[in-house]
Amino acid sequence: MLTAHGRPDLFFSMTTAPHTTEKKTDAREPRKRGRKVVRREDRAKQEFVQKIIDIRRVTRVMAGGRRFSFSVVMVLGDKKGRVGVGVGKASDTALAIEKATRDAKKKMVKIPMSKEMSIAHDVSAKFGSSEVFLRPAPGRGLVAGSAVRTVLELAGVTDITSKILSRSKNKLNIARATLKALKELS
Repeated sequence: MLTAHGRPDLFFSMTTAPHTTEKKTDAREPRKRGRKVVRREDRAKQEFVQKIIDIRRVTRVMAGGRRFSFSVVMVLGDKKGRVGVGVGKASDTALAIEKATRDAKKKMVKIPMSKEMSIAHDVSAKFGSSEVFLRPAPGRGLVAGSAVRTVLELAGVTDITSKILSRSKNKLNIARATLKALKELS
């Protein structure tokens, strides 16, 4: 069809284009484009539970300016009596976390526990200026704060009370003092 200007009517030909039948995909269905769809149930469960208790950005002053790096403190445990505390330092947080995980696995400790998943007797330990006191408390649950709670949770210890006897709030030293106290159990 020609218009008054002698050109074919483009508008008309666009609107009368043959209708294509496309199947609409549901957003909940996994797409199949040659890659394997992995669901959460299919993934292998990790051996250890990990928790970061401290991330710090550390600065070094150099001749050309400041250099930044990261320091990560991580606790690793299986909630069945094994726990470890590790430190990782790197220029990237992901690398620092990976290093901290490896360090925590190296420093893993097996804790002797009673049938009720508690400790047998009172124990205390000091690391740096941080002192930690642990006492079994049947029926009270886990009564602890700061890094002590994280270490005991990932170790799987229940029915215990703790007291941090220091002015220092250094989470790494508190976690290491807790590990030292747990090592002293007979």
